Amino acid sequence: MSKTTTDTELPPAPDDDTAAERLSTAPVESEGPTGIGVLGWARWMWRQLTSMRVALILLFLLSLAAIPGSLIPQNGQNQFKVQTWKAQHTAVAPIYEKLQLFDVYSSVWFSAIYILLFVSLAGCIVPRTWQFVGVLRSQPPAAPRNLTRMPVYAAWRTGADPEQVNAAAHRLLRKRGFRADLSGGSVAAEKGYLREVGNLLFHLSLFALLGGFAWASLASGTGGKLMVEGQGYSNTITQLDDFTGTRFYGNQDLDPFYLKLDDFTSKFQNTGDQMGAARQFTANVEYYGGSDESKLKKGTIEVNHPLEIGGSKVYLIGHGYAPVITVKNGKGDVVYHDVVPFLPQDANLTSTGVVKVSDYGVGPDGNRTQLGFSGFFLPTAPLSFAGTGPISLFPGDAAPELVLNAFSGDLGTDSGLPQNIYQLNTSKLTQMQQDGQPAKALLKPGQAWDLPNGYGSITFEGYKQWASFNVSHRPGNAIALTGAVLAILGLIGSLFIQRRRIWVRAVALPGGGTQVELAGLARSESAKIAEELAELAVDLQDDAPASEEDGDGTAQADVEAPAEEAVPDAPEAAASDPAVPADQNSKE
Repeated sequence: MSKTTTDTELPPAPDDDTAAERLSTAPVESEGPTGIGVLGWARWMWRQLTSMRVALILLFLLSLAAIPGSLIPQNGQNQFKVQTWKAQHTAVAPIYEKLQLFDVYSSVWFSAIYILLFVSLAGCIVPRTWQFVGVLRSQPPAAPRNLTRMPVYAAWRTGADPEQVNAAAHRLLRKRGFRADLSGGSVAAEKGYLREVGNLLFHLSLFALLGGFAWASLASGTGGKLMVEGQGYSNTITQLDDFTGTRFYGNQDLDPFYLKLDDFTSKFQNTGDQMGAARQFTANVEYYGGSDESKLKKGTIEVNHPLEIGGSKVYLIGHGYAPVITVKNGKGDVVYHDVVPFLPQDANLTSTGVVKVSDYGVGPDGNRTQLGFSGFFLPTAPLSFAGTGPISLFPGDAAPELVLNAFSGDLGTDSGLPQNIYQLNTSKLTQMQQDGQPAKALLKPGQAWDLPNGYGSITFEGYKQWASFNVSHRPGNAIALTGAVLAILGLIGSLFIQRRRIWVRAVALPGGGTQVELAGLARSESAKIAEELAELAVDLQDDAPASEEDGDGTAQADVEAPAEEAVPDAPEAAASDPAVPADQNSKE
């Protein structure tokens, strides 16, 4: 007996809001915890960091971050230039200091970029390497069921046995350098593994390149030294003008050697549109490593041609002129005689400098005093300074002159506070007066200036040239250079070597004879796979000649070129090939 359901027994009809909720595709709100959790976020961030997109962004950021290091003087390369730059740009120097723009390559932000790139490369190299090892250990993927849908295809009939054709194809493919496997009535062959080797070599080389830079930043040091012709120094912290060490390289790790500047040669173009352009900078030096003076050698240092002594390289980074100055007091006694380097301010080597006579003694007024002189050295002075001031017209020493201003008072050298030897602190000095005007003089080599008020005289005896050197110890340079060369080789291999597969299948036909099929597939669109398949088809005619019923008795092995949108029907091949990355974020 059947049961009849009445209206009163029907379930209550849902209201409009409940029905709308059932039909809606919006996510259901929940009072419980939502999201992928900490582990999920960590996995997502790791996959993003090891993706090709992020790696390229980091590499681009690293290139951008290196630009300030090329445009702004660096403490690790030339601290003297940094000080000069700060003096000329007093407004922005504190900002640059806070942004670490004078120490770009050891700054926090630069280190963060290359450490992230380092981790990104490591996260890419390890899985790719295991993946590639798996590909090498496996056999080439078996032939798909339908070879006619491959991008490149050839077929003909022959009277040879299928086993004979497959064996011949296997032999010919191995002879051509393919890794071939004969099984299941077909031959599967693959070639171009060096493409992935090039990829891995490129990534490993970048890894080595970054490692070399990292090692250099941790175990390198640089020092600066300015020497006038005839001067020498021992490579110790007390004789260097400045030194910048790192975590694993301090002043006690300096390479022991002696270096002396015999003479300096500078030549400039004196005619034509490029008048004043530098043509030769050569520092002729004597040196020996360690402490054995009997091993004294002669050498030359030029721009971009450093001198290597032990584990350090000595670079030529600057040059200028150094006037020879003699100062006598009112009694005619020599109170100062020295060579004073003047610093270039422009391309024509208009140079500024100071002379500090701290041991002058008692002045004309009976009190102990000190003298200071500031001025310009002009290698090629103009006939008149009207409208231009003291400037040099040419960097060569065609018409050298020395312009000086004289001061007396307290130089501040006895206070114990460090001073810049290239600057004159005039806060406690008084400029000498002559005929109611500030005392100044224009001297040529050999000329003397009698100072006013009986302070004696100052003589411009002549001048010499000076050269500044950068002594660099960077143990990671060889690693970085090797990494750069290998990266280029790996990139060439990954760009020009093509990964490709060829399948050959010979099947006996029911009516007699054998059907021979050849198909090719490349990882990228290329005509090379079609050429190789055509050559293989021609070579295979010796063992599997085409039957006469295929045409006029000639070998009919027409090879189809790759189509624009050829999609191979080979799911089992793709599934069995571990070289095809399943992760869309892979750097393949």
